[in-house]
Amino acid sequence: MTTKPELKLGSHLVPGLAAAALFVVMGAAFLSATLPAPQGFAEDANITASIGYAMFNLDLGDVAAESFLIAFETIDILLVAALVGAVMLARRESGDRTMTVLTDGGRRLRETLTTDSDGEEVDD
Repeated sequence: MTTKPELKLGSHLVPGLAAAALFVVMGAAFLSATLPAPQGFAEDANITASIGYAMFNLDLGDVAAESFLIAFETIDILLVAALVGAVMLARRESGDRTMTVLTDGGRRLRETLTTDSDGEEVDD
């Protein structure tokens, strides 16, 4: 037989009431806010071309915009550095002990650490 859930009125009551009050305040603020009329662009403006011209600091677009050339170059340098770093991390080196440890699950390293120079296993 199933039982109906019980409401626990312990330490959860105050945070729940605070959350509900915050929701009411935010709802009232959003509903009473007045927003200006949307402005938009001219009907014959080529927005895509204007963004491209603004990116390269050219004053040829239909829509006035600020220059994004420095931001574009900064992102370019950051992405190239990330790509070079990813290639350096993914590169395999032959004869590297780290590579062996990673590929054999550490078995060879465990054998090296638990055996002495005669090849016998050492107990701690």
